[in-house]
Amino acid sequence: MKDFHPRPHPRNPGSPWTVASGAALAIVTAGAFSTLAGLLVGPLHADLGWSRASVGLGSLVNMVVYGATAPFAAALMDRFGMRRVAVGALCLVGAGAALTTTMTAPWQFVLYWGVLVGLGTGATATTFAATVTERWFVARRGLVTGLLTAASVVGQFVFLPVLSWVIDAYSWRAAATALACAATCALPVVWAAVRDPQKEPGRTEDAAHPAGRTGDNTRPTDRTEATAHPSDRTEDAARRALRTLARAARTGPFWLLAGTFAVCGASTNGVMWTHFAPAAHDHGMPVTVAASLLSLIGIFNVAGTVGSGWLTDRADPRRLLATYYALRGLTLLALPLLLTSAVDTPLVAFTVVFGLLDVATVPPTIALCRAHYGADAPVVFGWVSAAHQVGAGAVAFAGGVARDTFGSYDPVWVGAGALCAGAALLALTLRRPPGPGLTRPAPARPARHAPSARDTA
Repeated sequence: MKDFHPRPHPRNPGSPWTVASGAALAIVTAGAFSTLAGLLVGPLHADLGWSRASVGLGSLVNMVVYGATAPFAAALMDRFGMRRVAVGALCLVGAGAALTTTMTAPWQFVLYWGVLVGLGTGATATTFAATVTERWFVARRGLVTGLLTAASVVGQFVFLPVLSWVIDAYSWRAAATALACAATCALPVVWAAVRDPQKEPGRTEDAAHPAGRTGDNTRPTDRTEATAHPSDRTEDAARRALRTLARAARTGPFWLLAGTFAVCGASTNGVMWTHFAPAAHDHGMPVTVAASLLSLIGIFNVAGTVGSGWLTDRADPRRLLATYYALRGLTLLALPLLLTSAVDTPLVAFTVVFGLLDVATVPPTIALCRAHYGADAPVVFGWVSAAHQVGAGAVAFAGGVARDTFGSYDPVWVGAGALCAGAALLALTLRRPPGPGLTRPAPARPARHAPSARDTA
């Protein structure tokens, strides 16, 4: 009788960098949808006769849904896997853009762009980057977080001049159709590249986690979840997101991180992306030139985010955050003195510095979430990102009120600079979590697939 030899467990066909590349494609594609809404205000007003307030309502709903989706998306990735959530998000943004071309009433813009595109972009936001790095990387988490965050910046700003040209040369419907096609083309690539690490037989999820954590914040490994009905798993994911919020809300670091990230949203999305172009136009600068400066800021965002990720692996994230917010506040305070009808050297210098600081806060914020909340970090960061969108929406609205009241955007820049100064102080009050230092890499988890692929990550 022949001896029985168990079949070796197949190694995971994916590699960390392949997964990160697929995730980057999904993030870039979804990011392109984030800036198109700002280009649609004028065309929709001229073509369909809608008020700017009606168009703004759709953008507001998009921003709120984007922020609220992030924590639940992180929990859904735990239940259904990153691949299904990422592909589903691309389907949502593609469908929302395609349906936008058929609009005849303002409420349809709220539904198609506000809800559908908001859900899709929220599911592929920075929480997606945090989940990818948490599951596939150990030694270079800060660097990979910076790279994936930079991918979002690329999607948001690099394509901005192209989309603007398409709208001017053809129509706003052509730009929306182009984005829908881009999302459709990205689907098979993301499906093939993005996957979760496979678990080896006989090993529990607790042992596989880099921090070796146990408890209800780890993913169940029994067969019950694998065979559970999708609606049950969705409900469990929503409950986990809310339970994680309830636990995190009882801790001081959560509110400090949420507060600083709310200021981050207020001083970037809320004030710069909403009010920079009209403020520059008040000083005689053409809107197209102001939009080009925003695109230049986006280009430097890439270098700033990647560099910040590299620094996060080597320095105290709390001090990095304090430095970023302090410098950002100084640049915003100086902006009213720099705005003129022409682009000169000081304004270009502002563009470069602000671009380097703009998204640099993301890698250290994720690192602090990981240090304080372990396996719950992606979900916690999702709720922190929701605070980011709340801050952005509040200041976007307040900036318009200030312009109507004072006839100038100068109070907006001063107020945003003051908020950044407060965020710098809040970052310094964050306590160092117990255990290993913040900058020390987490213990490497045993390989779930080919050792060479995991070791190099």
